[in-house]
Amino acid sequence: MFKTIEWTDEGVRMIDQTRLPAEEVYLTCRDYQEVAEAIRSMVIRGAPAIGVAAAMGIALGVKKSAAKSLKDLRAEFETMCDTISKTRPTAVNLFWAVKRMRGAFEDFLTSGGYLGKVPEDASDLDRVALMIPRDGSEADMIVALKSRMVVEAQRILAEDIAINEAMGRHGAALLPEAGTILTHCNAGALATGGYGTALGVIRAAVSQGKAIQVFADETRPFLQGARLTAWELAKDGIPVTLITDNMAGHFMKQGQIQAVIVGADRIAANGDTANKIGTYTVAVLAHENRIPFYVAAPLSTIDLSLSCGDQIPIEERSQREVTHLKGVAIAPQDVPARHPAFDVTPHRYLTAIITERGIAREPYTESLKALFTA
Repeated sequence: MFKTIEWTDEGVRMIDQTRLPAEEVYLTCRDYQEVAEAIRSMVIRGAPAIGVAAAMGIALGVKKSAAKSLKDLRAEFETMCDTISKTRPTAVNLFWAVKRMRGAFEDFLTSGGYLGKVPEDASDLDRVALMIPRDGSEADMIVALKSRMVVEAQRILAEDIAINEAMGRHGAALLPEAGTILTHCNAGALATGGYGTALGVIRAAVSQGKAIQVFADETRPFLQGARLTAWELAKDGIPVTLITDNMAGHFMKQGQIQAVIVGADRIAANGDTANKIGTYTVAVLAHENRIPFYVAAPLSTIDLSLSCGDQIPIEERSQREVTHLKGVAIAPQDVPARHPAFDVTPHRYLTAIITERGIAREPYTESLKALFTA
């Protein structure tokens, strides 16, 4: 099984998703600026994976810092967080991860770096050299703080995989014993720390013995469905058929699709969901054809600070990604193009939202909020 992203002694190693499916190439980012560029250029993409990359980028920046004082390290840390935060605006997991790394940084300083004795049964991630005395030198504090940031980033990765597996267990019960599931974009292991959100639900259903096959929308203009979802499912031996984005309605009307499941980049408090451009269209088609439409996403993707989807910022990417395909022009030179990378599906088109803590249904203003206290 490939690894989407991992921490190594050399830096943050990730599969270059811009090279798939032709080449399975891994890139090692050796400083936080390279991680930021990897996020911006979609070498790594998918909301949970972006969150993991953001955390690891910050940890890498702190580890590589030559700061001699905590004051200087704090200033550098703020620059790292700001740089990472400006890479992509829609996926809330990025900002969640930055906030969590900020919290770990501040908690360490507030506690004086002292966490007490590590229990005998502590995990490997917790066995780090943080037990310095409260009166330790500033140099000791900096060394320990660097270790703390690395551990927190690794913990975020491990938690993400566990969350996806839990989501899969909850969501598998919603899928039929046999049938074809349509998915849009890529919400699999490539979009997460591992296993996947929407594809994680499909994986879990298959592992339970359900006879599931998949229709994957190509997902123009970046072709995540054609390049990534089809590649990932084929590697797993899960039957997958590629269709163009404008074929979904045809197959729904013919009764060849039994359910739709997608991931999400941000979910508002009322259930309005931002996902890859074209998702809204698929949801409307599913509603018209009375086909259940599911969203699978971790709690970190739910943004209760936004009351509705109108408040979700939508990333506008380069028009060249629409007018060109692998560097070759597919449109007249002087014709302008638009490329909103996401759209928002109103909550009324959602059958349910699958999370690691269970399944939310209407009214989402109540059920989503309840999941945070479950």
